[in-house]
Amino acid sequence: MFADVFCNRSVWLSGHTGFKGAWLAEWLFECGATVYGFALPPNTKPALFEQLGLLERVRHEINDVRDAAAVQRSIQQAQPDFVFHLAAQPLVRLSYAEPVSTYATNVMGTVHVLDALRSLKKPCAAIFVTTDKCYENREWIYGYREDDVLGGYDPYSSSKAAAEIVIAAYRRSFFQNHPVRIASARAGNVIGGGDWATDRIVPDCIRALQAGMPIPVRKKTAIRPWQHVLEPLSGYLWLAALLAQPSTIDSQLCSAFNFGPTHEANRTVTELLQEILKHWPGRWEDKSDPNAVHEAGLLQLSIDKAHTLLRWKPVWDFPTAVEQTVCWYRNPSRELSVRQINQYVTAASRLGLPWA
Repeated sequence: MFADVFCNRSVWLSGHTGFKGAWLAEWLFECGATVYGFALPPNTKPALFEQLGLLERVRHEINDVRDAAAVQRSIQQAQPDFVFHLAAQPLVRLSYAEPVSTYATNVMGTVHVLDALRSLKKPCAAIFVTTDKCYENREWIYGYREDDVLGGYDPYSSSKAAAEIVIAAYRRSFFQNHPVRIASARAGNVIGGGDWATDRIVPDCIRALQAGMPIPVRKKTAIRPWQHVLEPLSGYLWLAALLAQPSTIDSQLCSAFNFGPTHEANRTVTELLQEILKHWPGRWEDKSDPNAVHEAGLLQLSIDKAHTLLRWKPVWDFPTAVEQTVCWYRNPSRELSVRQINQYVTAASRLGLPWA
């Protein structure tokens, strides 16, 4: 299905040098798309962007979404049929150290992409990716719905809430009768091969396991909606595909959507560690710090809207997501990445999902 939608189409993808962006670029290539990448250089060693050999295949531009003129030029040059805006400062703890650049990237970077799309004169489906942390987190047991109150304790979370407000305002103000159609996507905690970021639990696990050291754990009781990276990416692609078609539910599609796992995948960090260690034996140690900066203890998403309007739902359960993730780190390669995409699509087809 995605090959029918994206083959020989122009896609502008910001953040293609990051973890999720590199996976999305690879999937788009498998669909036959022409990908215009716009991002800062990879900021990890190793970097999935380089491991997948994307430099030779993307129409690659190193630039910064904080540069409004550069964003405008790039989008005008690409004349995209689809836009996926993933470029961001994505780390909670780094946002405490660098709040100004976090807001500049996550809020004004979003403004710059939106404003550049105003001058596009052709039909285009644009997906703006934020986060599950954009909600005012009350640490309750219920999954947050798209119309719940936005907020955020820390600079990262609040910057993403502010970006959601900006997206909604631009959509109402400038895109009601415009060929560009806009939606936003809020994903849960993503795991998968090729994430090498600092201060994320899975990369921290892999680095420790590779070194034969105990895994340092900051908050073992924190509960998150863990999902494999291919889950939200399938949601972004399917939402974009539907936006690109005339539809009787346009006003509902041009809105915010949660893409998260089923309730059973809302697990503690300890449970995630136990599942990882089934596939790569090792040990972990509690490094909790009572004086550490605030991080949410409980966060869950409701995906009822995506299920009802998009007929989207998760494909891989929690054990499968962890197994596929550890498998990739033990044998990292582009070939394995493509094989996992194909395995995921096959599993979605067996579930009868409309995009598979």
